[in-house]
Amino acid sequence: MNNSEMMQRDLTHIWHPCTQMKDHETIPLIPIRSARGVWLEDFDGNRYIDAISSWWVNLFGHANPYIGEVLTKQAATLEHVLLAGFTHEPAVRLAERLCSLAPGSLNRLFFADNGSSAVEVALKMSYHAHLNSGEERPLFLSLTNSYHGETIGALSVGDVELYKKIYEPILLRSVQTPVPADRSEEAARKAAEDLEAILKVHAKRISALIVEPLVQCAGNMHMYHPLYLELAKKLCESYNIHLIADEIAVGFGRTGTMFACEQAGVVPDFMCLSKGITGGFMPLAAVLTTDEIYGSFYCDYLEYKAFLHSHSYTGNPLGCSCANAVLDIFEKSDVLKENEKRAELMGRLLEPFKELSNVKEVRQTGMIAAVELEGYEPAERVNLKLFDFCLKRGVFVRPLGSVLYFMPPYVITEDEMKQMIDTAYEAVKSL
Repeated sequence: MNNSEMMQRDLTHIWHPCTQMKDHETIPLIPIRSARGVWLEDFDGNRYIDAISSWWVNLFGHANPYIGEVLTKQAATLEHVLLAGFTHEPAVRLAERLCSLAPGSLNRLFFADNGSSAVEVALKMSYHAHLNSGEERPLFLSLTNSYHGETIGALSVGDVELYKKIYEPILLRSVQTPVPADRSEEAARKAAEDLEAILKVHAKRISALIVEPLVQCAGNMHMYHPLYLELAKKLCESYNIHLIADEIAVGFGRTGTMFACEQAGVVPDFMCLSKGITGGFMPLAAVLTTDEIYGSFYCDYLEYKAFLHSHSYTGNPLGCSCANAVLDIFEKSDVLKENEKRAELMGRLLEPFKELSNVKEVRQTGMIAAVELEGYEPAERVNLKLFDFCLKRGVFVRPLGSVLYFMPPYVITEDEMKQMIDTAYEAVKSL
């Protein structure tokens, strides 16, 4: 089997996500046969550095032997049982550990199976908790330029036109408040003033403010100062509005702390987790919340008051075991300290980009870095040019329009980091 044969078999049946399938008439589809560490290998033996952790999920390298061993052992013991009226040790252990790791008193956990589903859970739970307390608040508030997933509810509270515009007629009601313009404290204060102005008008109808702490990942890797989270949390408290921290992409060490909201000293009312939670091995998500919100649903059985939300694979033992293995790795080695060194190296290697005339800005938060280009129209599809240049030289990137970004697995070596960024530099220079 070679790349060409596998590609033709794929294109006969598979409809790929976030893809204009007609592009594959001219752009090759890359079939991956195996992967290890930061490297992907295709059916023709070509190897590529996975510079984006396969959509930000892979923390500790592909085919990580420890996570794989734990998964294999679990599969031979208990592959799945419903989490309604039953439970199992991997779910219980994971819930205990995540609630212990989370900031403040996020003592209750609800399982989901992907990031969008976690957002849906948080939105429904927030609205329903207010309702159980005697208030109907049908609106949600989110930041401009935000992205929270592509199911109907998650899409409704996002603000990236590319994903949202066509579905506007069928979306839920939401209000957007300006994201801080940049990473300065001044911008954070200005955005907080804008938020307060909106709350003065709409607060009594708003259930929650949902934010991606520090980095709007699918929003072209826009970054802002932690001060905004601190100010926004205070405003939410004063107006009795829940704060939902969407840590799906930025959690588990990506921004330099275990959870991004820690950098603002903020404890949200809901925290959504997914992506890196299983190290890229299994789909899993979790929503953490407070005893107070949990208590608003706790009563003798009443259909209208119970949180009747479920999916068949809730708390799947395989996914929970992988997540426990990920937390084991965090406990056994000082991952965050090692990431400080990797992030510092990444920052140094990115310096030459600042001298290029077609680079507007270079920005970084922990193990997330972005190079924003300028002077290109969308029709030029500069992202595809960068993708093609890098792929031919053994580096897999997936730019967001004119924003080239890096979110590599935490196991990347200095030489691999240098190859990744040097290749990307040559790609930008060649435009």
